[in-house]
Amino acid sequence: MSRRLSNKRILITGAAQGIGLAIANAFVREDASIFLIDRDETLLYQEAAKLKNEGYRVGAQAADITDAKAIAAAVSQAQSEIGRINALVNNAGVNVFAEPLETSDEEWNRCFDINLKGAWNCSKAVLPGLIEQGGGVILNITSTHSFTIIPHTFPYPLAKHALLGMTKSLGLEYAPKNIRVNALAPGYVATQKVIDYWAGFPDPEAAKAETMKLHPGGRIAAPEEIAMAAVFMISDECPFMNATCLTVDGGLSVQQHPA
Repeated sequence: MSRRLSNKRILITGAAQGIGLAIANAFVREDASIFLIDRDETLLYQEAAKLKNEGYRVGAQAADITDAKAIAAAVSQAQSEIGRINALVNNAGVNVFAEPLETSDEEWNRCFDINLKGAWNCSKAVLPGLIEQGGGVILNITSTHSFTIIPHTFPYPLAKHALLGMTKSLGLEYAPKNIRVNALAPGYVATQKVIDYWAGFPDPEAAKAETMKLHPGGRIAAPEEIAMAAVFMISDECPFMNATCLTVDGGLSVQQHPA
């Protein structure tokens, strides 16, 4: 432990698995106090208990980020368990991929409610406290979909483009209040969501191989690699980084065509 996040009291959404759980593990190893939010109550409390049993300062509350009242209650609960939140990681998200003209209203609403409105609900819930404390950090986990388009993935990139726009807007709006708002954009990451994506193809192994070929290094990221980038962006090591996005995709979004 290098204590890079000492005195940080961080709320993390979508924290029961995947990138969110990796971020939680990385943060406590850097001496942060964390409060975890996820819709999966069973998995959330299971993972929170593991961290508590290891001696880390951890609180948790099952909540749906699309429910503003539930999020406000969770932030209040976080304050009672770990102290006033001074950093937020908006990690929770969902893949909604469809052809544009085949996208139902239900799919559209689900995509934007979780990927955009949910992040705003959480930001809105913590911002007054950050302002009152004289500063803080909000980190939005976006995606390379925030600035590139992959056909047949509508409307997910629209929501992620909007989340990046919200990042920039809030970053400028609250910079005078000493609040940094940034984004972290992973490419493909070895999470259950990606495994499920491959499983949707007739030949999952061939789909996996095609994904690997897209990357200059021939592999995709481990969740822990994204988590360590999040440690940096939440820490005090980048105090002048604001309203911007750090891309962690192994070069995926840079090359025009795969090798």
